[in-house]
Amino acid sequence: MMERKQNQTPQGQTARVLVEFLEVAITCVVFLKGVYPSGAFERRRYMNVVVQRALHPQLRYYIHATVSGLLPFLQKGMVERVAVIFFNADNVPLEKFVFKLAMNQSYGSAVEEFGLESSLRSFLVKLSISESLTKKLPPGCSWEITAYFRSLPETGTSKEADLWTSTDTKQWQQPPLITPIKSMSSEPLCLQLYLEHPSLSETMH
Repeated sequence: MMERKQNQTPQGQTARVLVEFLEVAITCVVFLKGVYPSGAFERRRYMNVVVQRALHPQLRYYIHATVSGLLPFLQKGMVERVAVIFFNADNVPLEKFVFKLAMNQSYGSAVEEFGLESSLRSFLVKLSISESLTKKLPPGCSWEITAYFRSLPETGTSKEADLWTSTDTKQWQQPPLITPIKSMSSEPLCLQLYLEHPSLSETMH
């Protein structure tokens, strides 16, 4: 187990591991969906699992900067979900990979990082074989990372807070169809990964 850093709260320690994991997991999602040619990625090992790393600097920076910007809010338990949303050419959402999380703010013991990483590793393994659960994307698709906050950070309180703006993403009118992929429950983190697709009535419009 890594030594607990000086002045590092269990929430801070967990958020650090989570940010690193989300960066890898989101890259795997984008690779899985085939939005870019496979040559835009390279195989790497992370937590002893073969994963994909983006080679394109802008792609890598977008994922890294977006997820890293969540660190202070993950730590405080302000983020409820982080979603990777794929849109068609008309900017209508077709599919969402949703990481739903809860950080226990009252947990005060040391975090067993090895156990936490083992749990997160199983998400990466499951993700790599979940292509059959997803929908094939039509040409001209785009995607973005969206965070859903339990409470909004006040603008002007930090430079990270000022980076997050409200989204004008089109919403589905009906409750989505949900396909669970993986979940874990440990202290201080609970995490679920699932897919959302528009309901059948929505796609008929």
